[in-house]
Amino acid sequence: MTTENEFEIFVENFHHDIIDSDPDQDSELFTEEQFTEKFLQYLEDFSVIEDHHLCRLEGRGFKINAHNSNIRSEIDGDCREGIFYDLFVTIYTGKYSQSTISKSEISSHIKKLRTFFTNAIHKKYAKIEESNPAFDLADTIYNNRDSIAGVRLFILTDGIVKPDPIDDETEGSIRISHQIWDLQRLFRYKSSGKRAEPIEIDFIKEFGEPLECLQMPKDNPQYTSYLAIMPGKMIADLYGAYGPKLLERNIRVFLQMKGKVNKGIRETIRNNPCMFLAYNNGISCTAEKVIIEKNSNSIPTITWIRDFQIVNGAQTTAAIHYTYYKEKCDISDIFVQVKLTVLKNQEDMDVIVPKISEYANSQNKISESDFAANELFHIEIEKISRSIWAHAKRGSQQETHWYYERARGQYQVEKDRQSTAKFKRLFSDRNPTSQRFTKTDLGKYENSWDQMPNVVSLGNQKNFRAFVLRQKETGPQSPDKHYFSLLIAKAILFKKTDKIIKNLNFGPYKGNYVTYTIALLSKLTNKKIDLIKIWNEQEISPALENFITHLASEVRMKITDSPSGMRNISEWCKKKECWDSVQKIKIEIPINLKVELISEEEVRKRDNWLVRNINGMSRDEEYLLETSNDENIPNDEFEKIVE
Repeated sequence: MTTENEFEIFVENFHHDIIDSDPDQDSELFTEEQFTEKFLQYLEDFSVIEDHHLCRLEGRGFKINAHNSNIRSEIDGDCREGIFYDLFVTIYTGKYSQSTISKSEISSHIKKLRTFFTNAIHKKYAKIEESNPAFDLADTIYNNRDSIAGVRLFILTDGIVKPDPIDDETEGSIRISHQIWDLQRLFRYKSSGKRAEPIEIDFIKEFGEPLECLQMPKDNPQYTSYLAIMPGKMIADLYGAYGPKLLERNIRVFLQMKGKVNKGIRETIRNNPCMFLAYNNGISCTAEKVIIEKNSNSIPTITWIRDFQIVNGAQTTAAIHYTYYKEKCDISDIFVQVKLTVLKNQEDMDVIVPKISEYANSQNKISESDFAANELFHIEIEKISRSIWAHAKRGSQQETHWYYERARGQYQVEKDRQSTAKFKRLFSDRNPTSQRFTKTDLGKYENSWDQMPNVVSLGNQKNFRAFVLRQKETGPQSPDKHYFSLLIAKAILFKKTDKIIKNLNFGPYKGNYVTYTIALLSKLTNKKIDLIKIWNEQEISPALENFITHLASEVRMKITDSPSGMRNISEWCKKKECWDSVQKIKIEIPINLKVELISEEEVRKRDNWLVRNINGMSRDEEYLLETSNDENIPNDEFEKIVE
């Protein structure tokens, strides 16, 4: 199959996914929101952005579709401290053909997005409805205006854009850069099978000489390792050329010069450079392939390297770059020891590299939430989702799977592997897109049910990190079918609540209303909702649906009635105080729902059975668990994750 044909299929599937995400939708604006959401989910997976929040607003001369902010973060190699904003505007044609987006249209949308930001900086947003999330964003930008270090303006489009670089701009001391993402660029990233297009380094061409190295003495079937000493100038130039792309497989980016360790690195470079090699632990790197040649002294040298990644040493790398380029320090006496691991089997890349990163990162304190999700847990969920059948819904004879997409694109890849159109349709029937869910979806389902709506409101990525931390400390490590059935019941509950609130036309903050409604439902019923029944019937009862509808209205009123001076609803929803306020809502559970609730004993058996079967407890441990009255870890423990 040609790349062109693959791209055409990708475009068609992308549009179909938008339509399939909500077959009841009849609004072009909502379709544009779905396109924006799906596009930004890809950019999160590629680590181009950390998170996102939809906030569509369009007026005379301005438009915005979504935003994200990173506090004291590094964006595109910019080492300044402060707040970095990502602002997104969408050009959605809705056409399956590869329509071209003109340069003038790109310029027009960049100007509209820039106008929104400029108006926010200068407090020219009084005419925006305060109920719109874009008002919250503008207000936050204004209040943080003195701390903003940089802004990235993103154009997202389903059309095709001719590559044409746009120069950076400034707004006072704020650097403004631009990124244009069309479906071709998105397809290239997706097709690479990696988070970014691999970095290739020709040492002779770029640095005038190869890198001397020492190869491991004994062969290994999985990898080959090399030791080298790299000049500081070479590291600074590599980071200057490739920026954070060098660190995409690292667990974190540059932590700035605020930490004790990073300040120490800088002080050594400034005041005692000849001791840097002795004091510093060096960097650990990985690669897909290297070319080794011996020099005139018969010493092995690396002349070329592909997919070069620094998996430990982000702080060392960026600190050298920072002090050389930003502070103009002499680094001619700086040398860094390098351990390079070249994996022989590419299928090992996503298994071994994260472990190298995790085990090697010890220069700065690392919390569990810095690391990726427990791989065994998610692999097991994926396996179960392919094997367990959900009962046919009423009026249907078709049993289906709830398809867990552990890595983005799995669903489409598996569908495309079907040999005929008939088998593709059969795959879709058995794995409907409405029952496909991701890691971040899983985190929302679990944390909403476990009464942490303020954590869910932090955004997909931060909430998922909170879930990972909690799951590692207290949750299942090797889930089974029972856990999966309860998980899907929570998914059905979440999706149905989302649809109810959408139909109520509450306007913005739907995501906040959904998670708070489910959390309050869980609280008011003491988790006595019959999840097994929901799993068996693949739907919620009319009594539960009616109660959720009533509950959602009460939740909305409570959330929007924020404390004096707290106009920013989205920020209010992230606070523990907001959840404390919502918990004060008093609603009598109707009789027709009460009769459906299970007993406390059944809840205890349901959830305790789950824990002991997953963790393999002994009889004594089972007894202790069943007789224990310990409560769950307090909600506020997980707020530490975002500090």
